[in-house]
Amino acid sequence: MFRTFALGLAFAGLAGIAHAQDIGGSYTVEGTNHDGSAYEGTAEITLTSDTTCEINWVTGPSESHGICSRNGNAFAAAYVLNNSVGLVIYMVKPDGSMEGLWTIQGQSGTGTENLFPAN
Repeated sequence: MFRTFALGLAFAGLAGIAHAQDIGGSYTVEGTNHDGSAYEGTAEITLTSDTTCEINWVTGPSESHGICSRNGNAFAAAYVLNNSVGLVIYMVKPDGSMEGLWTIQGQSGTGTENLFPAN
Protein backbone atom coordinates (compact mmCIF):
# COMPACT_ATOMS: atom_id res chain seq x y z
CA MET A 1 0.00 0.00 0.00
CA PHE A 2 2.76 2.48 0.94
CA ARG A 3 4.69 1.60 -2.23
CA THR A 4 1.64 2.37 -4.39
CA PHE A 5 1.14 5.66 -2.56
CA ALA A 6 4.84 6.58 -2.94
CA LEU A 7 4.81 5.73 -6.65
CA GLY A 8 1.69 7.84 -7.09
CA LEU A 9 3.40 10.80 -5.43
CA ALA A 10 6.49 10.33 -7.58
CA PHE A 11 4.44 10.31 -10.80
CA ALA A 12 2.47 13.34 -9.64
CA GLY A 13 5.75 15.17 -9.03
CA LEU A 14 7.05 14.27 -12.49
CA ALA A 15 3.80 15.46 -14.06
CA GLY A 16 4.18 18.77 -12.21
CA ILE A 17 7.70 19.24 -13.56
CA ALA A 18 6.62 18.48 -17.12
CA HIS A 19 3.74 20.90 -16.68
CA ALA A 20 6.12 23.67 -15.60
CA GLN A 21 8.37 23.01 -18.58
CA ASP A 22 5.56 23.42 -21.12
CA ILE A 23 5.39 27.20 -20.50
CA GLY A 24 8.42 28.01 -22.67
CA GLY A 25 7.94 29.25 -26.22
CA SER A 26 6.50 32.03 -28.35
CA TYR A 27 3.27 33.89 -27.59
CA THR A 28 1.11 36.57 -29.17
CA VAL A 29 0.24 39.39 -26.78
CA GLU A 30 -2.99 41.38 -26.46
CA GLY A 31 -3.38 43.91 -23.68
CA THR A 32 -4.66 47.21 -22.38
CA ASN A 33 -2.65 50.01 -20.84
CA HIS A 34 -3.58 51.82 -17.62
CA ASP A 35 -5.56 54.35 -19.66
CA GLY A 36 -7.55 51.60 -21.44
CA SER A 37 -5.76 51.90 -24.79
CA ALA A 38 -5.04 48.60 -26.51
CA TYR A 39 -1.67 47.15 -27.50
CA GLU A 40 -0.44 43.94 -29.10
CA GLY A 41 2.82 42.22 -29.84
CA THR A 42 4.82 39.11 -29.06
CA ALA A 43 6.50 37.49 -26.07
CA GLU A 44 9.19 34.82 -25.88
CA ILE A 45 9.61 32.72 -22.73
CA THR A 46 12.90 30.85 -22.28
CA LEU A 47 13.17 28.30 -19.48
CA THR A 48 16.13 28.62 -17.10
CA SER A 49 15.05 25.75 -14.78
CA ASP A 50 12.01 23.59 -14.04
CA THR A 51 10.23 26.56 -12.41
CA THR A 52 12.05 29.72 -13.59
CA CYS A 53 12.42 31.52 -16.89
CA GLU A 54 13.27 34.69 -18.75
CA ILE A 55 10.66 36.60 -20.73
CA ASN A 56 11.04 39.15 -23.52
CA TRP A 57 8.18 41.25 -24.88
CA VAL A 58 7.97 43.33 -28.05
CA THR A 59 4.83 45.47 -28.09
CA GLY A 60 4.75 48.17 -30.72
CA PRO A 61 7.96 50.22 -30.43
CA SER A 62 8.61 48.99 -26.86
CA GLU A 63 10.78 46.09 -25.80
CA SER A 64 11.06 44.81 -22.23
CA HIS A 65 12.92 42.00 -20.52
CA GLY A 66 12.28 40.18 -17.28
CA ILE A 67 12.50 37.11 -15.11
CA CYS A 68 9.58 34.80 -14.44
CA SER A 69 8.41 31.83 -12.43
CA ARG A 70 5.52 29.41 -12.45
CA ASN A 71 3.76 27.70 -9.55
CA GLY A 72 0.83 25.54 -10.67
CA ASN A 73 -1.51 27.77 -12.67
CA ALA A 74 0.11 30.98 -11.35
CA PHE A 75 2.76 32.61 -13.53
CA ALA A 76 4.50 35.87 -12.55
CA ALA A 77 7.14 38.06 -14.15
CA ALA A 78 9.13 41.08 -12.99
CA TYR A 79 10.45 43.27 -15.79
CA VAL A 80 12.06 46.56 -16.72
CA LEU A 81 10.42 48.91 -19.23
CA ASN A 82 11.94 52.35 -19.92
CA ASN A 83 13.96 52.22 -16.68
CA SER A 84 10.86 51.43 -14.57
CA VAL A 85 10.26 48.15 -12.73
CA GLY A 86 7.03 46.29 -13.44
CA LEU A 87 5.17 43.20 -12.29
CA VAL A 88 2.68 41.00 -14.14
CA ILE A 89 0.73 38.10 -12.66
CA TYR A 90 -1.01 35.63 -14.98
CA MET A 91 -3.38 32.72 -14.53
CA VAL A 92 -2.37 29.84 -16.84
CA LYS A 93 -5.46 28.39 -18.52
CA PRO A 94 -5.90 24.74 -19.61
CA ASP A 95 -5.40 25.65 -23.30
CA GLY A 96 -1.96 27.16 -22.53
CA SER A 97 -3.05 30.78 -22.80
CA MET A 98 -2.50 33.17 -19.89
CA GLU A 99 -4.68 35.95 -18.52
CA GLY A 100 -3.00 38.63 -16.44
CA LEU A 101 -2.85 41.99 -14.72
CA TRP A 102 0.22 44.22 -14.71
CA THR A 103 1.49 47.35 -13.07
CA ILE A 104 4.60 49.46 -13.41
CA GLN A 105 6.52 51.72 -11.07
CA GLY A 106 5.34 55.33 -11.06
CA GLN A 107 1.86 54.63 -12.49
CA SER A 108 -1.29 54.00 -10.52
CA GLY A 109 -3.70 51.23 -11.46
CA THR A 110 -3.27 48.13 -13.55
CA GLY A 111 -3.33 47.08 -17.17
CA THR A 112 -4.45 43.74 -18.57
CA GLU A 113 -2.53 41.29 -20.71
CA ASN A 114 -3.31 37.99 -22.38
CA LEU A 115 -0.71 35.65 -23.86
CA PHE A 116 -1.69 33.10 -26.49
CA PRO A 117 0.66 30.31 -27.65
CA ALA A 118 1.87 31.17 -31.15
CA ASN A 119 1.33 28.46 -33.75
